[in-house]
Amino acid sequence: MSTALRAPYEVDKNAFDRWLMDRAWPTKDLAAPPAGLKPVPGDPGLPVLGHSLEMLRLGLDYAMKRYEQYGPVSWVRAFGVNVVSASGPDATQVVLANRDKAYSQQGWEYFIGPFFNRGLMLLDFDEHIYHRRLMQLAFTADRLSAYMTQVGDVVADSVSAWSPRDGFQVYPALKQLTLDVATKIFMASSLGGDSSRLTKAFVDTVRAGTALIRLPVPGGRWQAGLTGRKVLEDYFRRGLPAKRASDSDDLFAALCHARTDEGETFSDDDVVNHMIFLMMAAHDTSTIATSSLVYYLGKNPEWQSLVREESLALGDEPLTVSTLDRLPALDLVLKESMRLVAPVPWMVRKTVKDTDLLGHHLPAGTFVTTLAWINHMLPEYWTEPNRFDPLRFSEDRREDKSHRFAYMPFGGGVHKCIGMHFGTQEVKTIAHELVRRFEWTVPADYDVRWDPTALPLPKDGLPISIKRR
Repeated sequence: MSTALRAPYEVDKNAFDRWLMDRAWPTKDLAAPPAGLKPVPGDPGLPVLGHSLEMLRLGLDYAMKRYEQYGPVSWVRAFGVNVVSASGPDATQVVLANRDKAYSQQGWEYFIGPFFNRGLMLLDFDEHIYHRRLMQLAFTADRLSAYMTQVGDVVADSVSAWSPRDGFQVYPALKQLTLDVATKIFMASSLGGDSSRLTKAFVDTVRAGTALIRLPVPGGRWQAGLTGRKVLEDYFRRGLPAKRASDSDDLFAALCHARTDEGETFSDDDVVNHMIFLMMAAHDTSTIATSSLVYYLGKNPEWQSLVREESLALGDEPLTVSTLDRLPALDLVLKESMRLVAPVPWMVRKTVKDTDLLGHHLPAGTFVTTLAWINHMLPEYWTEPNRFDPLRFSEDRREDKSHRFAYMPFGGGVHKCIGMHFGTQEVKTIAHELVRRFEWTVPADYDVRWDPTALPLPKDGLPISIKRR
C-alpha cells in the first residue's frame, strides 16, 4: 500500500477497530472475556475488505507475519467475516482434536458450502461418523490394491504421450493426468468430450470459496462456482442409474452399493455429493503434491538420481502397495515436498458453544482456521524449515515427530483425509513412472510462486526442461 493511501487510514484506525469489535463478533464478550481468559488479539485491516487482499496475494508469507506479530491465536477480518487463526501445533491440536466438541465443520459452509454441499468434509459429529463408516467400505485394503493396479496403467499410458521440451508446463499436464486417474478409478470410465468442461467446473468450485464478492454476480467467481456445481451435479446424477445397476469395481459403484451390517446405505443425493467432493479432493490435492515433488526433484538433481535408481531397480514389475514400500528415497522426498507445500494449507471450523483456545475466549459462532502450512514451517519444530531436506524424515531424525500436529499434510483428528493412503500411493506411482522415463531440471535461479487463492498452485504452470531418458 502506498504512503498516500496508508496515512489517512491509520489516523482513524483505532476508532475503526473499536467500532468493528463492538459490532462484528457474534457476541460482544470477545473483547471482554470471562474472568481467567484473555481476549483474542488482532485487527480488522481495511474497511470492508479487511485483510482479504493480503491473504490472496501473499498466502503463507502473510500468515507467518501474523503469527510473528500476534502469536498462535489472533483474529482478522477477511472475506466478509471475522476469523480467528489457530496457528502452530498446540493451537491446531485443540481445534482438531476437539475434545469438548466445540468446533464444528460448519465453518466450511460459509466458504464452500454452496459448491460442495454435504461433502464428507462438511459433516459433523454423529452424522460424519455415519457417512465416513459407509464411505470407508470403498477404501478397504483389498479395494486399494485393486485401484493401484489400474492407477499404474493410466499413468503409464498418459505420461508416454507427453512431449518433452524446454518450458514444458508440468502442472497442467499433471492436473489432466490426476483427473484421468480419478475418472478411471472412481468411475471406471473416461471423461472423453466432457473433460474440459468438467475440469473447468472443478477449478471454478474450488476457487469460489475465496471470492471477495460473495454474490452470484455475472462474471464473478461466486457465480462461476455455482455454475460449476450444477455442471458436476448434473453429470454425476445422470450416471447414477447405471452405477446402481452395475457390478463394476470403481468407487462410484462402491458408494452406490455400500451397505453396513445394519443395512445402512447412501441415498442418491448422498452419492452425488460425495462423488463431487471426492473427485475434487482426489485430483486437486494429488496434483499439488506431485507438482511440488517434481519441482524439488528438478531443483535437486542428486535426489532425482537417487529416486530414479530405486525405481529402476524394481524393473518393469507392476507396482503394488508392497512394491511402493520399497522406494524409501521417494517416500522421504514426497513427505518433504508436502511439508514445503501443504496440499491443503488451511482448514475451517466454527464454534458451536463458548470455549477457550490456549487461554483465549472464543464465543459461540466464531470462525476458526487452522493453518497446516505454518505448522510445517516453524523453526521451533523444523531445522532450517525453508530448506529442502528429505532426511529430516529419516528414522534417526524424524522431525515430524516433534509434535503430533507439526506435520499434517492430510489434516488431523476425526476428519483426517479418508483417501490419504490412496493419494500417497497415486503420487508415488506417478513419480515412479516419471523418473523411469524422463530427466528434468529447473533453472537454478527459478523459484516457483504458489498462488494461494484457494489451494496452492504454481502461477506460471511450473515450466521445466524435460527430456526422455
